[in-house]
Amino acid sequence: MNKVVEIKNLSKSFDSLNVLRNVSLTVEEGENMVVFGQSGTGKSVLLKCIVRLMEPDSGEIYIDNKDVLAMNLKQLNDLRKDFGFLFQGAALYDSMSVRENLEFPLIRHFNYTPEEREAKVKSVLEKVSLEEAIDKMPSELSGGMKKRIGLARSIIIDPKLMFYDEPTTGLDPITSKEISLLILELQKSLKMTSIIVTHDLLCAEIIADRAIMLNDGVIMKEGSISDLKSSQDPFLRNFFSHEIIQEHNRRV
Repeated sequence: MNKVVEIKNLSKSFDSLNVLRNVSLTVEEGENMVVFGQSGTGKSVLLKCIVRLMEPDSGEIYIDNKDVLAMNLKQLNDLRKDFGFLFQGAALYDSMSVRENLEFPLIRHFNYTPEEREAKVKSVLEKVSLEEAIDKMPSELSGGMKKRIGLARSIIIDPKLMFYDEPTTGLDPITSKEISLLILELQKSLKMTSIIVTHDLLCAEIIADRAIMLNDGVIMKEGSISDLKSSQDPFLRNFFSHEIIQEHNRRV
C-alpha cells in the first residue's frame, strides 16, 4: 500500500499549552483513519496542521510524498484541490441554494461548462440520495440533510483525500448511523483515503480501518477500534466506558 499521508514528529503549542507533541503517523491509500481524544487534545489542530490551515511549530508533513511544509501558496492551493472537507456544521452558505453551494467549488477551482457543472451536481446529489433538494435553501434542510449536502459538496471535486471533523455531531443516533454508513459507502466506491476526527463510537466502529487515541498531545494508542476498546489502560477504559454510556443514553 502507498502512504498517502506521513507525519513525522509534529508539534504545536499555544503559549505554554503543548497541544501536539512529536506526533508521528501514516495513513495508507484507501484507508479510513479515525482520530479519537477528549476535547482540547488537539484532534482538530492536527487536521488543520496537515492541510496548513495552521502552521506547526516543528515536524514534517508529506502528502503523496510531497513536502507540504516546503510548499508556497500556489503549490499548496494546487494540492488542496485534491482534498475534501466536511466540517462540524456542514458549512453551507445560507444565502445560496443547494445547487449554488455545490457549484461553488467547481466555479472557483475548475473550468467546467454550465452543462458539466449541472451533471456533476446531479451526480453527487444522487450519491447522497437528495436529488429532490437541488433548489432548496439550507434553512429548509434538516440537520441530517445538511450533513449529506455538505458531504456532497466535499466529494464533488473528486478528492483523493477526505478530512472529516466530527461528521455526526448533533445528529440523532439513526441519522448518525446513516451518515456513517454513507461515508463508508463513498470511501469504497470513490476509493478515497480519509482522516476522521470523531467522538462518536458508533460512527468510528462503522467506518474505521484503524484508529489513534490522542491524549496530552501524544498518540497513546494505535490500532483497530477493538484494540482500543479492549485495552487495559485506565485512561482508555474510562474513555470508552464513558462513550458507551453516552451512546446508550442517546438511544433511550
